[in-house]
Amino acid sequence: MRLVIAKCSVDYVGRLSAHLPTAVRLVMVKADGSVSIHADDRAYKPLNWMSPPCKLQESPGVWKVVNKAGEELRITLEEVFQDTSYELGVDPGLVKDGVEAHLQELLAAHPETFGEGHTLVRREFMTAIGPVDLLLKDAKGGSVAVEIKRRGEIDGVEQLTRYLELMNRDPLLAPVQGVFAAQEIKPQARVLAGDRGIRCVVVDYDKLRGMKKDELTLF
Repeated sequence: MRLVIAKCSVDYVGRLSAHLPTAVRLVMVKADGSVSIHADDRAYKPLNWMSPPCKLQESPGVWKVVNKAGEELRITLEEVFQDTSYELGVDPGLVKDGVEAHLQELLAAHPETFGEGHTLVRREFMTAIGPVDLLLKDAKGGSVAVEIKRRGEIDGVEQLTRYLELMNRDPLLAPVQGVFAAQEIKPQARVLAGDRGIRCVVVDYDKLRGMKKDELTLF
């Protein structure tokens, strides 16, 4: 991971255009090729970013980050205060509790739980900010991202929203439908999910564990 603290301005040119005026910021370049711009007052969420695969082109005073769709993140560096690289190695990832991990395994084996014709693409589909639990295809070939929780609350909806924001930048995936699956989904989480266009699916863990291969259950 490369961490650069610099006085810089940032321009994003693509389907949308955005401009960040000159300020001191943290520029983070990860081993997967992603580049993100951070301020000191926005918690974990970057001000702007480019998801992999993308190419970083460095020249004096200017970085150009271009993805396969031709979108460009241009970073104009006025003054660099620190430029440091670290080798972090392979991260083991977030370990889910036993029920969530087993739910993911069961739902991966029965993707039709989310609708007729749904098929599994892969479990733990990696994004620049972490893995979404399941990536599926629906009956029409559209992408479906599923986040699985034992108890569905607002933070889980927010997590899936961030994944969808990144995944919908990938022209090979977009448009991506979001599904929030849990044994129990709180009313506030349902409202937020509906506002974000995310579908909620409540699953019965005990019945799902006993479901035969040719039996479909949607709760």
